[in-house]
Amino acid sequence: MKRNQLLKWAVVLLVITNVVTIATILYHNYKESVVADSVAINTGAGVNMLNGRFFRQTLGFSEVQMDSFRDINQDFRPYAMDLTFGIDSLKTAMFTELQKAAPDTVVLSNLSEQIGQMHGKLKYGTFHFYLNVKKICSPAQSVELEKAFLPLFKTENITTPNQHRRRGRDNN
Repeated sequence: MKRNQLLKWAVVLLVITNVVTIATILYHNYKESVVADSVAINTGAGVNMLNGRFFRQTLGFSEVQMDSFRDINQDFRPYAMDLTFGIDSLKTAMFTELQKAAPDTVVLSNLSEQIGQMHGKLKYGTFHFYLNVKKICSPAQSVELEKAFLPLFKTENITTPNQHRRRGRDNN
């Protein structure tokens, strides 16, 4: 009797464990598919998520277009993430070098060159991503796509000394 009751509890425990395991796997697969549809774009004014939801809601992508987008994004996303991580790591190394009592300008120059090369590769990948997405857009969708990507290709707002001086005087 006691043995049967013990076996029943063991079966119940195994069933619960299996249900939780399956639910966890399904949840992680769902989260992974949502993240796989995302491309984070830093527009300078914040991060713009150019993900599947954006393309479906803002551009009105159909299921066929979404399938094409997922294929395009699957190629671009890891490439962009690796380059962004590399650029960030090099920037950190550069800032660390700058904090030294006697920063090595050769090291700083090499880091700067590497950042520039990686940034160029990222822009290259980004314009290919854009062109591939544009291929699957209708003319009306292309207009919205252009608006979404504009911050990536817009001129940097770097102030000149005269602009800075004028602004300083206006504040006094």
